[in-house]
Amino acid sequence: MDTTLLSIFYGGSRTYFYSTLFFPRDIRRDVFILYSFVRVADDYVDAIPQETEAFYSFVDTYQRAASGEITGNVVIDGFADLALRLSFEPKWVDAFLGSMEMDITVSQYETEKDLLGYLYGSSEVVGLMMARILRLPERADHAARLLGRAMQYINFIRDIPEDLTLGRLYFPVQELNQFGLASLDETHIRRNPEAFDAFLQRQIGRYEVWQEEAERGFSSIPARSLIPVKTASDMYTWTAQVIQNCPSIVYERKVKPSIPRIVATALGNTVAISSRRACGNAPWLFSHKSQD
Repeated sequence: MDTTLLSIFYGGSRTYFYSTLFFPRDIRRDVFILYSFVRVADDYVDAIPQETEAFYSFVDTYQRAASGEITGNVVIDGFADLALRLSFEPKWVDAFLGSMEMDITVSQYETEKDLLGYLYGSSEVVGLMMARILRLPERADHAARLLGRAMQYINFIRDIPEDLTLGRLYFPVQELNQFGLASLDETHIRRNPEAFDAFLQRQIGRYEVWQEEAERGFSSIPARSLIPVKTASDMYTWTAQVIQNCPSIVYERKVKPSIPRIVATALGNTVAISSRRACGNAPWLFSHKSQD
């Protein structure tokens, strides 16, 4: 494993990194390549101040790599090879880079429809790429999109203060108005705790609908790959439940599962999935609501 990809992944997401370790080696490497590409692009637009010039240079370098040029950038060249090898749709990559550019040009989304446009590029197409890495049938594409969308939405909920610092609001403005909220600024929320709690319950409810539908696609995933996928999914559900129990916690700390929790969940899923598949049962029927 290239040390550059390893360091990017390790420094970017604890949940994804430790879950990914349970993939077979060849799949694990491809996941590292994919994650490194999307992480680097995201880091440019999330920097303070934004590294706009570096982002557009990244896009240009990718376009050259996609045309067959060896650019010398290990992250981009590796991803271009992966995209070619697994037949990623070029429009998926375009949509991803387009959503990253929106983080430069767009600060809020008026409606759910507007937000879904951003979510498609920032998360759903990544789910589609993951489906190709796992060699899943096309019938799994819908679930893959929804799982990516659901996980991203929990990130939005968890990272409200961080995103406000970046000048962004990743929730429909119309819904803030419906709950009588002028903003999600902490000072305003402390004055309107009941409205905020109700607003956040609505957002978590949206996540739960998407998550439940995504889990129906787990039946398409081979057992060895289902273990890390379900582990990551379980950890996002755990995060949602912690926030649901105390919405104001998002202003107090960044809710993330510990490494022991991630590893223990992965080991538990290994035993449960292996035994249930051996018996012909469906491990994905475990309710995500049963997670601690």
